[in-house]
This record gives sequence, structure tokens and C-alpha cells, in this order.
Amino acid sequence: MSSPMQRRALLIVNSKSRSGEAQCKTAIERLKAHDIEPFHVECGRREDLSPLIVKHAHKVNCVVVGGGDGTINAAALGVIEAGLPLGILPLGTANDLARTLDIPFDLDGAADIIAAGKTRRIDLGLVNGEPFFNVASIGLSAELAQKLTRDIKRRWGRLGYALVAVKVLMQARPFSATITSETESVQVRTLQVAVGNGRFYGGGNAVEKNAAIDDQHLDLYSLELEKAWKLALMAKSFRYGEHGAWDEVRAVRAKEFDIRTRRPRSVNADGEIVTQTPAHFSIKPCAVTVFAP
Repeated sequence: MSSPMQRRALLIVNSKSRSGEAQCKTAIERLKAHDIEPFHVECGRREDLSPLIVKHAHKVNCVVVGGGDGTINAAALGVIEAGLPLGILPLGTANDLARTLDIPFDLDGAADIIAAGKTRRIDLGLVNGEPFFNVASIGLSAELAQKLTRDIKRRWGRLGYALVAVKVLMQARPFSATITSETESVQVRTLQVAVGNGRFYGGGNAVEKNAAIDDQHLDLYSLELEKAWKLALMAKSFRYGEHGAWDEVRAVRAKEFDIRTRRPRSVNADGEIVTQTPAHFSIKPCAVTVFAP
């Protein structure tokens, strides 16, 4: 067993994000300050991230990924296959997984968590075999993810989310879907179906007030509204995960879901379009080991 002084971390930072180069330099400095030797590798495409982790797994005893939720998501299957703990440096816009795990958003604080060495095993959601830590959804947020380009994120940051969200809401129309769980199958008209694994999504909204990323369940909600403007009235409920109290919001907890739509619709997982309907949602309990408070 390596001592803390001998720890070596595979460091992957999203250098294409805003301030990526400077953040990478700072991350290296902070890890070294904690006697963790960073082995930094570049990764140009998110689909290459997990294979890169597996390729270099024998050289290190942990993986540290810097970036947003989509980047962390792309590392999930790699750290599982490599059997290595995952350290998170929240360098994205929303950082919902870090929020769920109480990891500080500043690099010093996040590096402190990795250096402390305390780990936690968390669940991983899967949709058609693609991983998600926070939430996977069909409808509004998938349309948002498609319109929220890398350039908009770089130029506008959080404001970019708001600008694109307003445009998506103005154009939103309900669609038909069949939602099947272990206990029921229902046909709905909905603006969005979201399936959550963690606690937070969308920059701090709660999936469900009692949701946890290690509760071995998925939490689904369906927005069965005709008019998207009514979401403004529900904003506070979504912030605290109490949206299930509204008559127009269907809320279900289960271990698996199947969602079918009349035509294929994109599925957004942690901010990235990864697959399309028909979609099968499942959970891998305690699948990923992360450094957490």
C-alpha cells in the first residue's frame, strides 16, 4: 500500500473549457502542495476519457478529473474498470455532482478533499448503457443541451444557460410518452421526463427532497403541463425538490424505468446528449468510489 507521500494521480483537466490552461496549472500546483504527484494527460474528446483512464491505470493509485459535470460523467466507466478512486476538481458551470458530494468549488478546497483521502461509494445511473451521476432527461433539458453550444458556455457562463433556457421555454410543446416502472405503465403528455440518480441538477435544483446519490434508487418526475410559463410558479419547489406536490408533476421512485416516445427523442445525461428513446434507465449501486468529505 502506498503511503500518502507516494500517491500519484492521473490528472485530466478539460483544457478546452474557459480558463482551462490556467486551471490545469493551478491544479498541478495544488496537488503537489499536498504531496500528490500529478501525472497529467491531455484528452481532446470526452469519449476518449474513460479509455485513457484504463490505459494509464497501472501507473497511478487515483484519478483526478477537472471539469464540469459532463467531463466527470465521461470518466465514470473508466474509473469503474480501472478500480481507482475518483477525485473531483469542479471547474464547470453547474458542478452539480460536487454540490451533491459537498465538495468545495474552489481548487484549494477540492484538493484538500482529495488529499484527506476519505472515500465514499456512490451509485451510477445508466440510460441505454450510458452513465449519469446527476440526472438524465428527455424534453426541455435535452433541447437546452442541444442549443447550449461550447461557445455560448465559454462566452456567457451561467448567463448563457439563462438566455438559452428562455428561448427553449418559449418554443416548448408537450410530447407523448409512455413511462413504465416496476409497478405501473402510464401514457402521458409531458414537457419533460427527468430521471435523477444524485441530489442536484441544473445548477442546484433538487431532484427530489429526499434523494441521495447512494440510496440505490432513481427518482423520476414528469412535467405534465400544457404551458411552459407555469414553470416559473414552480421554481421554488424545484429548488428544494418539492415539485412532486404539484398536481401537474408526476413523481415516481424506482430502480428501473422504460420511456418510449412516438418518435425518437434525444436523451440528455449530465448535460450531454448521449442516446435517444426508447430509453431504459437503471442503476449500478455503489459503483464508483469518490473522494468526498
